[in-house]
Amino acid sequence: MATAVKEKKHVEETVTEDENTRDYVTSFARGLDVIRTFTRSKPRMTLSEVAEQADMHRAAARRFLLTLVREGYAEFDGKYFGLKSKILELGFSALASMSLPETVQPVLNDLADKLQESCFCVVLDGDSTVYIAAAKSKRVINVSIELGSRAPAYCMSSGRVLLGSLKGEELDAVLENIKLEQITDNTVTSKLKLRSAIRDARTKGYSIVDQEYEIGLRSISVPIADRAGNVIAALNVCCPSPRYTLEEMLQKVLPALLDSSSRITLSLPH
Repeated sequence: MATAVKEKKHVEETVTEDENTRDYVTSFARGLDVIRTFTRSKPRMTLSEVAEQADMHRAAARRFLLTLVREGYAEFDGKYFGLKSKILELGFSALASMSLPETVQPVLNDLADKLQESCFCVVLDGDSTVYIAAAKSKRVINVSIELGSRAPAYCMSSGRVLLGSLKGEELDAVLENIKLEQITDNTVTSKLKLRSAIRDARTKGYSIVDQEYEIGLRSISVPIADRAGNVIAALNVCCPSPRYTLEEMLQKVLPALLDSSSRITLSLPH
């Protein structure tokens, strides 16, 4: 009897695994990989560059890229491919279905008004950060980042805060596959140093990045937790380096960030 039960359980598990495999569309997943290769630092790339970034053959990358071009999501000038604004429709559809941006927005507006700096809410997607809400100050010079934009998590203060919330095995998996590029002279490209920075962000409850993604730009981030204490996003302030020293960011910006993060947590549903 026990043997029959075990055999039945094995059959059920096998069926479930087969169904999951059958429902998984590999070509669709690889197409998404191609879209994710385009970043702020690499908005236009050749076929070879896309294939290398997506870790696929040139022929496969070409098919995906030409499909995106035909559907109006990308453009090609004979040498370089680049995404068109229509691609944002995919991100906006996702954002419209999320409640977090609606909860965060009033707090972001207050924070931007108080600090007179650009403020953002950011989530983690693999090894990238994604901006899901933003508020600008009344200053002439603002940090402008489009909603739905992605950036490499390893060189962003928000990314390090979010990576710090991952469990050991999850973080190891991300760091094992991540590609560290020298975006500026300040960019951390050592995985040992990156792991240390992520550990510091987890211990201190905040992260500061000094011109690692763009020269002249500093940022500071803190985690946003749900009512259960799980980190679900990061609250981020970006400002031109001449406006704040690192010490001033700790003294003036960090307390406001922490207070705003607590307000968001209290505003989230139980």
